[in-house]
Amino acid sequence: MPSALLTHLRLRWLPLLCMAALVVGVPVGCGALQYKERELLFRIEPGTAGWYRGLPRDVQEFDIKPADFKAGQNLHAWWWPAASRDAPSILYLHGVRWNLTGQAFRIEQLRAMGYSVLAIDYRGFGQSKGDLPSEASVYEDARAAWERFTVMQPDASKRLIYGHSLGGAVAIDLAADLAARAKKTKHPVPVRGMVIESTFTSLGDAVAQVADNNLPVNWLPVRWLLSQKFDSIDKIVAIDMPLLVVHGLADQFMPSRFSQQLFNAASEPKRLLLVPGGTHNNSMSRGGSQYRQALQGLMQAKPQIARPMVSADAQDS
Repeated sequence: MPSALLTHLRLRWLPLLCMAALVVGVPVGCGALQYKERELLFRIEPGTAGWYRGLPRDVQEFDIKPADFKAGQNLHAWWWPAASRDAPSILYLHGVRWNLTGQAFRIEQLRAMGYSVLAIDYRGFGQSKGDLPSEASVYEDARAAWERFTVMQPDASKRLIYGHSLGGAVAIDLAADLAARAKKTKHPVPVRGMVIESTFTSLGDAVAQVADNNLPVNWLPVRWLLSQKFDSIDKIVAIDMPLLVVHGLADQFMPSRFSQQLFNAASEPKRLLLVPGGTHNNSMSRGGSQYRQALQGLMQAKPQIARPMVSADAQDS
C-alpha cells in the first residue's frame, strides 16, 4: 500500500471510530470501544525505530519501579548527563507511536545544547512493561518520572519539563499538578519552566480537525465520544511557570494554531516560537540558533509582555 495512503488512513482512525460508534450503537460495550480507542490513539510501534543507531556510551539505562505499580510493571529510562556537572536538566516526555529509540535524535539535540536529559517510555512502550496506555496511566508515568528526575537534578532552578506532541499534553498535566501542590503547601513551584512542542489544545479539538479534513460530514460529536480527553487548554492557565511554546508552520499533523491558542491561554512569562518550514518532528533542528536562544531565555525568564517570535534563521538551517 502506498505510504501516502497509509498516512491518510492513520489520520482518519478516530473520526471513523466515532462514526462506527454512532452506527452500531453501544452493544459491543463501552469498555471494548474505549480499549480500541486507546489502541488506535497510542498505536505503539514494536521494536526499534528504523533510524535508530544505538545509544552513546555515556547514556545510562535503568528502570523506574514505583511502589504503586503492579507487579512486573516498570518505566524504562535513559539518563544522558551533560558534560558540565552544573548543567540544567530536562525531563523528556514523548508522544505516541514511537518509543525512546524513535526519540533519540531529538534527545541528542537537547543534550548538544548543553542539557542533561532524563527520558522515559510510558508503560506499554519499548522496554517499559505494563498494560495498554491510557490518559490516566501516562499521567501517572510522568509523575513517577518526575520523582526520579528530582533526584537526578536536585536544583529546582535547573529543571525543565519538555513534551513533544501528545507528550506536550502530558507535560501540561504534570506542570499543572506541580503548581497546584506548590500552591497548597505555599512553596515555590519546583521547576524552572516548561517547553511544549507540536502539541494540541485537546484531543477532541485534534480529532475534530482530522474529521473536518477527511470525512464528508462535520456533524460527528467526536468530543463526546472520546474517553481520552487530554484537555490541555483548560490546564495550561494554571501551570504558574515560565513557558516556551514551539510549533512548525509546516506541520501537517497538528496545525500551529493549536500552539497559538495554548500560548494565548497561558500566563506570563511565556514565549512562542513559530518555525518556518518546521514539520511535526523537525522544529528543533529547523529552528537552529533561535530554538537554542529560546531555551536559554526560558532559563532566565522574568515576567514580560509576551510576543510571538518567528525564527529568522530557520530557512537557512
